[in-house]
Amino acid sequence: MSEFKELYGDEGLQKIGDLIKDIRMAMLTTAAPDGSFDSRPMATQRFEHFDGTVWFLTQAGSGKLQEIADDSHVSLIYADSGASKYVTVKGFASTSRDKAKIHEIWNPMYKAWFPDGEDDPSIRVLRVDVTEADYWEASSSRIVRGAKYLAAAVTGGKVDIGEAGKVLV
Repeated sequence: MSEFKELYGDEGLQKIGDLIKDIRMAMLTTAAPDGSFDSRPMATQRFEHFDGTVWFLTQAGSGKLQEIADDSHVSLIYADSGASKYVTVKGFASTSRDKAKIHEIWNPMYKAWFPDGEDDPSIRVLRVDVTEADYWEASSSRIVRGAKYLAAAVTGGKVDIGEAGKVLV
């Protein structure tokens, strides 16, 4: 059985930040014009203190930007199976050509996508303002978790196997 928590405000932001800070890739999901959903991997920008905004760099002509222009609701899905941390973030996305933000989050690895560097005309900043998140994390190592799962199966779920929760920002 998992402990369920509802978190708000700074406590909730701290929880989201702690869970996603070491997970480099997120799956960004947008609403497609036909009502289905499109997901693609995106590299989350590192942060010192999570303030409720997640940043990415992307290409100007990508389909995701048109989908965001049509419907700014997005979700970000983070998973670290080794540490048993899973987070789904909901929010609103917007894009810009903010040169200061591009400079702030630029690193040389991006030259693979933007050959002209920080001044590449196709760079766009993708900003996701988080509104809520759901998470689950295990409370112990993989071996201990395995033993707890077994115990939970035997006892009908009466063993603590982790924490789950909802964050409202």
